[in-house]
Amino acid sequence: MNIRNVANLFVLLFLIWLLLTGTFELTSLLLGLALAVTLALIFGKNSNVFGRFRMTPKVFVYSLIYLFVLSWEIVKSNIDVALRVLNPKLPINPGIVKVKTRLKSPIGRMILANSITLTPGTLTIDMKDDELYIHWIDVKTLDTEEASRKILGKFEKLLEVIYG
Repeated sequence: MNIRNVANLFVLLFLIWLLLTGTFELTSLLLGLALAVTLALIFGKNSNVFGRFRMTPKVFVYSLIYLFVLSWEIVKSNIDVALRVLNPKLPINPGIVKVKTRLKSPIGRMILANSITLTPGTLTIDMKDDELYIHWIDVKTLDTEEASRKILGKFEKLLEVIYG
């Protein structure tokens, strides 16, 4: 059993519990602790996703920056897709592009793929090693490197700092 993996999963689950409940009542805290410990022991011992993650002040700051960048990209993409829906004259060139990531961490890649999917106009279809296949509402290029820069650029730079 990987203790670091279980501990990281426990902290994450307990923080999610605190965010969802929004209370610090003793009963709620004890229930959250019990659930987080149980789930971390059940699922954390067989997984290596959280094993290399280290929460340092730098990682914490970059995680907050990442949340703001992700939120901003979601807002921009929502506006872009809404304009395309409301104005049929705007170009639309849907297609699937292959992009390559520099991220080595499994959790970093997972968060990158989910961040792309959360952004309207893009959808992660498949992920094989360092390659992601993305459905893009307006394909601007089929070149892997250029598409990687356009789609992954801002996300990948921050995730490299957070997950190494």
